[in-house]
Amino acid sequence: MASNMDREMILADFQACTGIENIDEAITLLEQNNWDLVAAINGVIPQENGILQSEYGGETGQGPAYGPASHSSASASAPSSSAFRPVVPSRQIVERQPRMLDFRVEYRDRNVDVVLEDSCTVGEIKQILENELQIPVSKMLLKGWKTGDVEDSTVLKTLHLPKNNCLYVLTPDLPPPSSSHAGALQESLNQNFMLIVTHREVQREYSLNFSGSSTIQEVKRNVYDLTSIPVRHQLWEGWPPSATDDSMCLVAAGLTYPCHRLTVGRRSSPAQAREESEEQCTDVHMVSDSDGDDFEDAPEFGVDDGEMFGIASSALRKSPMMPENAENEGDALLQFTAEFSSRYGDCHPVYFIGSLEAAFQEAFYGKARDRKLLAIYLHHDESVLTNVFCSQMLCAESIVSYLSQNFITWAWDMTKEANRARFLTMCTRHFGSVVAQTIRTQKTDQFPLFLIIMGKRSSNEVLNVIQGNTTVDELMMRLMAAVEIFMAQQQEDIKDEDEREARENMKREQDEAYRLSLEADRAKREAHEREVAEQSRLEQMRKEQEEEREAIRLSLEQSLPPEPKEESTEPVSKLRIRTPSGEFLERRFLASSQLRVVFDFVASKGFPWDEFKLLSTFPRRDVTQLDPNKSLLEVKLFPQETLFLEAKE
Repeated sequence: MASNMDREMILADFQACTGIENIDEAITLLEQNNWDLVAAINGVIPQENGILQSEYGGETGQGPAYGPASHSSASASAPSSSAFRPVVPSRQIVERQPRMLDFRVEYRDRNVDVVLEDSCTVGEIKQILENELQIPVSKMLLKGWKTGDVEDSTVLKTLHLPKNNCLYVLTPDLPPPSSSHAGALQESLNQNFMLIVTHREVQREYSLNFSGSSTIQEVKRNVYDLTSIPVRHQLWEGWPPSATDDSMCLVAAGLTYPCHRLTVGRRSSPAQAREESEEQCTDVHMVSDSDGDDFEDAPEFGVDDGEMFGIASSALRKSPMMPENAENEGDALLQFTAEFSSRYGDCHPVYFIGSLEAAFQEAFYGKARDRKLLAIYLHHDESVLTNVFCSQMLCAESIVSYLSQNFITWAWDMTKEANRARFLTMCTRHFGSVVAQTIRTQKTDQFPLFLIIMGKRSSNEVLNVIQGNTTVDELMMRLMAAVEIFMAQQQEDIKDEDEREARENMKREQDEAYRLSLEADRAKREAHEREVAEQSRLEQMRKEQEEEREAIRLSLEQSLPPEPKEESTEPVSKLRIRTPSGEFLERRFLASSQLRVVFDFVASKGFPWDEFKLLSTFPRRDVTQLDPNKSLLEVKLFPQETLFLEAKE
């Protein structure tokens, strides 16, 4: 019988000679021929006159066929007269014509087909893959071998592989490729563009940083904040020809990366041209609205917003910032936010939607680490400073970001007298009459106001009142000064809160420990009570069992026949029974008495026969296994016998 190693070699030779790739089919054919290689080959490949023929129908001059390709080449090279050869041992066949192996190698999203002789090594496969995949052999791990990891010097023949094999390549030392279009697009969107914008009229340059995902419209709005040129009046130079839509993102607009130069100026309208020719004024700026053009604030002319050319401001504005006599403050703030966005754009402070009391709760009454300052913006449409303050300062990105991080911002419109009176009432209630009187005495042209409120333990303190005639830098400095004061107070509050929480945690831990101690004591007491009750129950059961056993014993003792006398004329059997404690029980029984009488006698002495067995010595036997209805004479316990008791297991 061939060993396992020999069988593997025979199987490989058989597959190579016959071209049968199915391993199960090859093993079945070999087992049918008792693993005789030549017999199995002759059984698969028809032969005539001792000649071995190819399974493809042709005859070979070089031995068995390895496939159509080898068959055709062999047939073409050998003349018909010498095409027939006797069958030679398979070992010689394999040595003369090596076996070809097919490998399909997977690497990420690529497949590489490799065909090699089984006399080649694993390292030669890696060299082929190095040329195909452009991966150094030293960085390549070839996996998928059925025998586990193999060395580069391993000869394929020694692995006893099937004809078709699947392997895969791992490259843990190489970074994954970023070749997908989506990945490249995301990387482009994350790039930062430096836009150098030149304001043509004042010959001033601005260096602005934008991400690739920003739109052209966002750039124009930011330039409006810097130059006060509304988007619709901006005249640009330097945009690429592909930048045809303001909604286009910068990365798709074809800008020069990383730096691109642009120039912006003001586009003159016919109305401006006429006004400039009459008034020789070059500093009147126009802003766009949905129904017409609103003129921006021009305090240097000493006129109110919208009053140029005899046009009333109320006729230019679409709707008030806040409805008069609004019942719900939250609804009023919703309209304020919507109107503010429509006038000044989406880049503005996030206004808290709710009552002033709710804003206090949000800002002051959380955990010390989460508290913030409260900023109250008081708007007034009739002030000449409002439009400039809102568009150039309150909506500046730096101010919006700083307010979002450090403040809860609440707003109110003071334009209508009813809303003004309502806020002054709230102000008196929350801040006192002094602050309310200060706001009451503010003139219209001093609006808008920005109140900075800090929550105290007992009251709310107004840290600062900022009027509208300020600059972005001054506004930022005053906000930062308020935050510095607040943070010093916040650190004290955090310390006090931590100490209070530490005391409360200690008290909770002590209470919890005390509760656990009480529960442990109660559990221990209950366990003891259960144990005592169980012992009492067991003791009661034991007593009842003893009483029952005693009653049974007495009953058996009374039911025993009288012990015959020694001078009795009837045959008497004298039994001597040894107990487990070493004592002996002796009694005489009539030879005609049943074996049951002996059992009852033993049970009456406290050894019931369902708990003990009665054994004889010579021969050793278990008497309790005998028929209790037979007589002592029949069970050969006559005329005398010595027995001993043994407890059953």
